[in-house]
Amino acid sequence: MRAVNTMPVHLSVIIPAYNEAGRIQKCLKSLSAFLESEDYSWEVVVCNDGSTDTTSQIVRQISEQNVRVRILDLVHQGKGAAVRQGMLQAVGELRILCDADFSMPVEQISRLLDGAASSDVVIASRELQDSRRFNEPSKRHFMGRVFNFITRLLVLPGINDSQCGFKLFKENCVSTLFEELNVDGFAFDVEVLVKARIKGFSILEVPIDWYYFEGSKVRLIRDTVYMFWDLLKISFKYRVIHIFNGY
Repeated sequence: MRAVNTMPVHLSVIIPAYNEAGRIQKCLKSLSAFLESEDYSWEVVVCNDGSTDTTSQIVRQISEQNVRVRILDLVHQGKGAAVRQGMLQAVGELRILCDADFSMPVEQISRLLDGAASSDVVIASRELQDSRRFNEPSKRHFMGRVFNFITRLLVLPGINDSQCGFKLFKENCVSTLFEELNVDGFAFDVEVLVKARIKGFSILEVPIDWYYFEGSKVRLIRDTVYMFWDLLKISFKYRVIHIFNGY
């Protein structure tokens, strides 16, 4: 019988996964090796967003060998919905969202943890002075910068990169930020950060190295259109809240 870990957990790593059979094993292997070298307790929660490939089977095999890796098998609703479930069901004092492609070097998780000493929410940024990008197609880079510019203009002034897939949240703010999210798609990051601002949680951006890998689940044109539409809805919703509640 598989042992159950009842020890307090310092760090939870939440990984949303949709049809990631080609890279989830490598991701979990490198992540686990890094975490094993650290001196804090940890768990990894893979949020399987209704994958139609063998993602679930691969993670379950790994989980049988390592009690600190577990899987949530979910109905396919989108990245935002998967992250919401993972954040709420994780048990760590600190909870880090990580993309399955691990486009950020795994050891740079420590940069997010260091930031948690002074902030409630720490977000990895590809747009700070000391940030570095590698191999990103120019069209994707351009679209990302346009989205970030409009996001700053409408709802998140001062935030340079809302969409990088690596973010840390302290336990005390998770339920407030994730229980009532409305955006299930890729723009959920914006809604989370807007809510964090409204609720008075401190947000820190830290620079990272970011590598583009083939196999991204973002459909450049279609998903960008959906993200801009979600951004407009977020802007309208939270402007109304601001007016009526005096935030």
